[in-house]
Amino acid sequence: MTSSAEKYDVFQAIADPTRREVLRLLSEKELPISKITSHFPISRTAIAKHLHILSEARLVNGEKVGREKIYRLQPEPLVELKKWLSFYEQFWNNKLSMLKHVVENNGENKLQVIKTEFDHEK
Repeated sequence: MTSSAEKYDVFQAIADPTRREVLRLLSEKELPISKITSHFPISRTAIAKHLHILSEARLVNGEKVGREKIYRLQPEPLVELKKWLSFYEQFWNNKLSMLKHVVENNGENKLQVIKTEFDHEK
């Protein structure tokens, strides 16, 4: 396998909930692998593999400081994800507008039915 074939993209990297949680942790501050591992019920080796995938996707960067490697978030590749998601926002916004319309119209219709029933009882 060539090195380019081993690379992960942003979408592959964030597909795993553990990696998303690692990104959240690193968004708060830079951490060594030992501190990252302490937040999960999995081995240090498993966390190292997750960090490797995040590094391949260029979402994290590790820098050797003394005997430890300190990881930090590199959020720039998330722009690609944001652009992709922004296209689909139009559908969410459209559905919310439709829901608002239905709720408002049904609310008015129900009030009209109640008013009509009340008028008939008089």
